[in-house]
Amino acid sequence: MSRLTITLPDDRYLALKEASARRGKTIGQIIDESLELYGIKSRESAQELVRRARARSALTEDEAMAVAREEVRAVRSDRAA
Repeated sequence: MSRLTITLPDDRYLALKEASARRGKTIGQIIDESLELYGIKSRESAQELVRRARARSALTEDEAMAVAREEVRAVRSDRAA
C-alpha cells in the first residue's frame, strides 16, 4: 500500500480527525471512502463496472464507456453543486 503526505488547513484537519473518531475509522479510511464517493477508482475497478454494465445491456463497449463517463460527470457535478 502506498503512503501519501498532504497539507491541510488546521481547521480541516481537526474536522477530519473528529469525523474519523465519531465514525470509528482511521483518517486514511475516511479519505479512501471520500475518494470512492467522488468517483476516483482504479482503472481495473472502472473497467469492471463497464463490463458489468455491458453484460446487463445491449450496449457495445464504446457505448457502455460513454454511459459510464456521463455517470461519473453527473456525480461529480452534483457534488460540486
